Amino acid sequence: MSTAPSDPYRPVAHLRPPRNWINDPNGLVFHDGHYHVFHQYNPSGATHANMHWGHFRSPDLLSWEPLPIALAPTPGGLDEDGCFSGNAVSDGDRLVAFYSANRWDRSTRHQPVATATSLDGGRTFTPRNDLVIPEWPDDCTMYRDPYVWRDGERWRMLVGAALADGRGAALLYESADLEAWTYLGPFEGREQEPVGGTGLHTGEGWECPQYLPPHSGHRGALIFSAWNDHDGDRCVTALVGEESGGSFAAGPPVLVDHGPDCYAPALLRAPGGRWLLWGWSAEAREEGWAVADGWAGVLTLPRDISVDAEGTLRQQPAAELLALRGEHAVHASGETQGPEPVELGSVGRAFDLTARLELAEGSGLRLLTTSDGSEHLDIRYDAATGELVVDRDHASLDARARAGSYRMPCPVGRPAEVRVLVDHSIAEVFLTSTGQVLTLRFYPTGRGPWRLQALGAPDACLGYTVDAWNLRPLVVEEPSADAGLPHEQSP
Repeated sequence: MSTAPSDPYRPVAHLRPPRNWINDPNGLVFHDGHYHVFHQYNPSGATHANMHWGHFRSPDLLSWEPLPIALAPTPGGLDEDGCFSGNAVSDGDRLVAFYSANRWDRSTRHQPVATATSLDGGRTFTPRNDLVIPEWPDDCTMYRDPYVWRDGERWRMLVGAALADGRGAALLYESADLEAWTYLGPFEGREQEPVGGTGLHTGEGWECPQYLPPHSGHRGALIFSAWNDHDGDRCVTALVGEESGGSFAAGPPVLVDHGPDCYAPALLRAPGGRWLLWGWSAEAREEGWAVADGWAGVLTLPRDISVDAEGTLRQQPAAELLALRGEHAVHASGETQGPEPVELGSVGRAFDLTARLELAEGSGLRLLTTSDGSEHLDIRYDAATGELVVDRDHASLDARARAGSYRMPCPVGRPAEVRVLVDHSIAEVFLTSTGQVLTLRFYPTGRGPWRLQALGAPDACLGYTVDAWNLRPLVVEEPSADAGLPHEQSP
């Protein structure tokens, strides 16, 4: 997949089709020797409409093959107004997709569960002619997004919901054969609850529930996207705990991603007991700009995700992504005293950076994207709150791009270990010492070389070691004539 010079914002190391709209990752599954990544897709334009399931597969997370559109709405059918989010499971030679069947005349908030099956590795799917779960519980005011997994000899399913008593919930079902399902009640449900000191909460309803089961004495995690129709911003939340008697007992909610531009993440159970996560990163610019460019949305990088022995949810870029490192563009180590920044070197528009920073108030890193420094993305330390701040207030001189600064807790009294992956218009900032991550979009206008600086502190010494590698693009095959995806056009 290449990025045309006329479009400096389309990422090259993040997965998305050549054009049009994408949102939630769906159907993440390892089947027949391949990682399969489906996603919400509008084949007709760059807006949220006409929802299909697009489809990629890969043997290694680095080279990707676009496959034909997997699911499409059936005119007059049970999913006439869209094949919305869900997941897929591998069952012998079958690949079975579970999805939210949308009909606006049925309900604007309820999408019952439908299925489709592939016997050819995901190249074609045959929908079931009726809903696998046709009715939602009477007390549901919102119902969508099935997540199915195998648990021993049985299959289990979570469906995201909002309940009439004000709780967001993940509802639990069970099946012996993927065909007949029994409703067991809420797996977990809570009234709106603050998520730390972020000003965010667990939402009026829960979308895209995902379950990372306990293993080897470690607790599990229920991950969901906090949906709010009336009150507050949306966010991605996890509850870490253990299952007991068909319900999930967990502690307080924690953020899965501290940034504004990651939503609806989905899990993939990979070989060897490993779990991967992808999220959807929406555009943080005016819709008309994205429509004019002909594309909107991108999937985050795949992340290894786990719960450690202390019960902390940890994420890091998938190890395979190290193979995308190309030219070693920056290697700098030293100390700086005072407020004057230190030039570290130049990087391309897609790069992978590691840094060890002995932080003091206001110190950190700056990515300058114009020659005069008027446009820049900052990563700096706020000693008063003990947080790492990612600030895009000056990251674009184009007023159509969103601004704002975002924070994640940073341990005090020891150096911060950071890994930052920037890809044209997306930055994923990992605090590797804690396993946290913050995702945001930004849209630099500068066309010249990008530069890195170490930001000093007025009354303290900043010690730093920084390395950066320019990123190679993913290898994505050109769609075949029958893939149902538009071909890349020459600039």
